[in-house]
Amino acid sequence: MEKKKLAIIGCGGIGRYHLDHFLQMQDIQIAGVCDILEDRAQAFAEEAHCPAFVHYQEMYDAVRPDMVFICIPPYCHGAVEFETIRRRIPMFVEKPVGLEPALFLEIRDKVREAGLITASGLQLRYESNIARLKEFAAQHRIVEMNLCRVGGIPDTPWWKTRALSGGQLVEQTIHQVDMARNIMGEPETVCSMGSHDIIKGVEGFDVEDLSVTLVRFRSGALGTITTGCYAANGAAADNKLTFGAADARADYYMFDKVAVYGAGGGEETQRDEVVKGDGRMLQLDQAAVYRPEGDCGMLCDRTFIEAVMTGDGSKIRSPYEDAVKSVLFTLACNESMETGQPVKVDIDA
Repeated sequence: MEKKKLAIIGCGGIGRYHLDHFLQMQDIQIAGVCDILEDRAQAFAEEAHCPAFVHYQEMYDAVRPDMVFICIPPYCHGAVEFETIRRRIPMFVEKPVGLEPALFLEIRDKVREAGLITASGLQLRYESNIARLKEFAAQHRIVEMNLCRVGGIPDTPWWKTRALSGGQLVEQTIHQVDMARNIMGEPETVCSMGSHDIIKGVEGFDVEDLSVTLVRFRSGALGTITTGCYAANGAAADNKLTFGAADARADYYMFDKVAVYGAGGGEETQRDEVVKGDGRMLQLDQAAVYRPEGDCGMLCDRTFIEAVMTGDGSKIRSPYEDAVKSVLFTLACNESMETGQPVKVDIDA
């Protein structure tokens, strides 16, 4: 059987992430790679043994791909997607899918009209522990969620400019925000505050160095989202989601583990002190600890590729249309930071 032809647009860091996956696959052909920087495209092409291009229309004309991975910065979306849809090429679009709602909502609508198979780079949807968190949510009424992602400033030059990246919440923490939607359901209202007082002396840096958001979900549950890029080293960083019920708690550590407290069983015994009334209660229960299985990023890519091969996109967990909702969530937080007011999240725009 003839191999399906795959193309890549964008040969930067995230393009590299996907290329490393493709090079392990024997049933696809990397037909072409494209980047506005010719040397980057050429470096990919040498590894993939395919032609390099600096204009994606030229690549489309030359190789006629069966699918494309669009791995471009947030501010570059638009023309590439419209041309891809016009040519009816199934597309995997890296997150966030854009910064301007009018633009990505129009792309979403054109995808619907064309009936295209699409996917996005929200690979945590494919983490094996998601099933355990969904089971936890089904068995316990989650009343609160705490999300924290703190790290440093990425090396990518455009990242530190809010107009180009959207800021940390939109460009990075969208992974965890998408996870919150996946487990908690849709948000209703957000109220966010941002800081610009921690990081000093970084030329061109205008994104929030720290932001905190209060979320009310449609279920009535409350949540917080804390994200910052001020950390100087790992001792100052954190990356965790907590889902709390009255009788149990689940902690999710990205790419590491899920720990469920209050359910019994598991690998480790945990002794936590939690406040109850004006005294303290010692938690003697075991924490059931679950480690992830497999490479969720590879599975994310592979699921899209197999969907194109079969014509069946039902196993894709984050199609373009759903990825749009996570961007709308994060942009509502940005709007709240800008206005100083709570914002209704128009997730169904």
